[in-house]
Amino acid sequence: MTGLRAAVAWHVFDLSGSAFQLGLLGVVGFLPALGLSLVGGAVADAHDRRRVAQLAQLAELSGAAALAAASALGAASLPLLFAVVFTCAVAAAFEGPARVSLLPLLVPRSRFANAVTIHSTAQALAFVTGPALAGISIAAAGAAGAYALAACLLALAIATLAPLRPRAPEGLRRPVGLDAIREGLAFVRRQPVLLGCMTLDMFAVIFGGATALLPIYASEILHVGPRGYGALSASLEAGALVTSILLVLRPPLVEQGRALLLAVGLFGIATIAFGLSRSFPLSIAAYAAVGMADQVSVVMRSTIIQMATPDELRGRVTSINMIFIGASNQLGAMESGFVAALTSAPFAVVSGGAACLLVVTAVASRLPELRRYRAA
Repeated sequence: MTGLRAAVAWHVFDLSGSAFQLGLLGVVGFLPALGLSLVGGAVADAHDRRRVAQLAQLAELSGAAALAAASALGAASLPLLFAVVFTCAVAAAFEGPARVSLLPLLVPRSRFANAVTIHSTAQALAFVTGPALAGISIAAAGAAGAYALAACLLALAIATLAPLRPRAPEGLRRPVGLDAIREGLAFVRRQPVLLGCMTLDMFAVIFGGATALLPIYASEILHVGPRGYGALSASLEAGALVTSILLVLRPPLVEQGRALLLAVGLFGIATIAFGLSRSFPLSIAAYAAVGMADQVSVVMRSTIIQMATPDELRGRVTSINMIFIGASNQLGAMESGFVAALTSAPFAVVSGGAACLLVVTAVASRLPELRRYRAA
């Protein structure tokens, strides 16, 4: 999906030449997830999660195939591109909760932490390689070639789900409806560990994210140009990838709540270091450290949320977590941009890192259950 999104973004700008259209594309891709994720979580808990994920990916495959055909015939248009993005966003609202909540049904509980780490590593690689493959495909075969490649990869993803035989979820399956959605929301409210994980991630990303300001740092502060911008962007994923490998090789952490709080604290400190740096090598190192801390946070948070949630509620709880994640990414970019516009990019980054440390302190003091959480 990352490659398909990158190809669509390029195509939209190629057709329109408008930055506004790119912003509108982001809104169209985000709003369905915000409105339908809770329904998607309820569907995942009520039905076969593997089948739900396959059907959602089939909708995404159909969208990619339609764009490939239209582009090859010279019939691609902005309305068609936006319609496909909207359709894929609706499908993703169902595919995400089903796919994530399927993982605990495939591996023993004792191996789940390592499974989450491997899953996070695969996602990090997808975020890096997807846009790169899209760019190579567009250069070699145009937009039609990029869409065709995306369709082939989605077909492969659907096929790889077919042989999986997950165990049946424990507990009763609730029919899809408002009562099922309210049950998921009430469960999260009653669980300070879950609420702490989601709150910590949301506000840390809102205040501590520097991604939206990287172009300013590369061009106006570090003066390294487009290549330096690419290196800065890649350093985050490189740090995350190295950390994933280390987490896979070592035994799972037991003091997971404390590790999560420490990781988010280090995320804030590394963000401050990046904001203050005027040396390109130091900025690369600091931003790689941001990626390393963030990856530990992702693994700890995912493990805690999945393991602290009963089988029959995992889809709904996962959908709530995905809303927190989606909202934090969007609001974080807005917060960084607004603060930088009113003050400066370094002030926005440094103050965001400091606010992240305040959030960690507040969550640790107000939710001791999270601070004391240990893996079973």
